[in-house]
Amino acid sequence: MARAAVPGRLNWRVATLTEARGETTTARTLVLDVPGWPGHLAGQHVDVRLTAEDGYTAERSYSIASVPDGGRLELTVQLIADGEVSPYLDEVLEPGDPLELRGPIGGWFAWHPESAAPLLLLAGGSGVVPLMSIIRTHGAVKSKVPVRLIYSVRSPADAIYVSELTERTVSSPLTVSYLYTRAAPNGAHSGRINADLVAELTTAAPARPREDKPSIFVCGPSGFVEAAASLLVDAGYDPATVKTERFGPTGT
Repeated sequence: MARAAVPGRLNWRVATLTEARGETTTARTLVLDVPGWPGHLAGQHVDVRLTAEDGYTAERSYSIASVPDGGRLELTVQLIADGEVSPYLDEVLEPGDPLELRGPIGGWFAWHPESAAPLLLLAGGSGVVPLMSIIRTHGAVKSKVPVRLIYSVRSPADAIYVSELTERTVSSPLTVSYLYTRAAPNGAHSGRINADLVAELTTAAPARPREDKPSIFVCGPSGFVEAAASLLVDAGYDPATVKTERFGPTGT
C-alpha cells in the first residue's frame, strides 16, 4: 500500500494509458502508469487536462477507482455524448497514449484504512467509482469492518463493477443492494431512494455507542446525493458522519 497521501497535489503529471477495459456500454476503465505518483487515499480524485492543437484546454475531475498501489492508477469514466473530455477518454484514448493529470485531490471524502467504524456507502450511477476504491482498499488491507453498499442505477445494464462486487460479497464482509430507477428485474428494488428503502436497507441506530456509528459516504448526481443525505439524517444518523461528493450535468 502507498503511504498516506497529502491532499491537493496540484502539479501536472504525464501519465501513460497501459490498459483500457469496458465496464458497460458507456463506461470505460483507464489503467494508467503515473511516474512519480505520490499515492492517494480511497475516495480521492484527480483533474484530467486535454490540450488541442490550437492550445485550447479542457479540464474535468474524475474519481480514482483503484487502491493506493504505487504508480498505477485506475479511472472509470462515464461517457457523456456531448461532453468535451469523456468522449475522448472513452472512445479515442488508446494504450500507449499520454494523458495529463494532477492530484490526488480531496481530503474530506476519503476513507482511512485504520478506521474501525462500519462503512455505509450509497452510490448513484457513476458515483460508485470512488466507493469502489474504498471497497477495494478495504479488501486489500483485509479490514474486518462490515461494509454495506446501496447502489442506485437506471437498469442492470448500467451498473458498473457488477462481477467484482458479486465476488467480493463472497469473500469479504460486504453486502450490496441495488436500486433500479428505470428498469428493474422482478423482485428487485425499484424507484428512487426514499425513507422506506433507507429504513429497509440500513440499520439506523443513533443510540448506539459512538464507536459503532458507521462512516457514511454518499456519491452521485446532485439530486441523488441531496436526497440520500437528507433521508439518512432524518433516519437518525449523525450528520457529522455523512460525507458527500456530487457531480452535476456538466461533469463531462
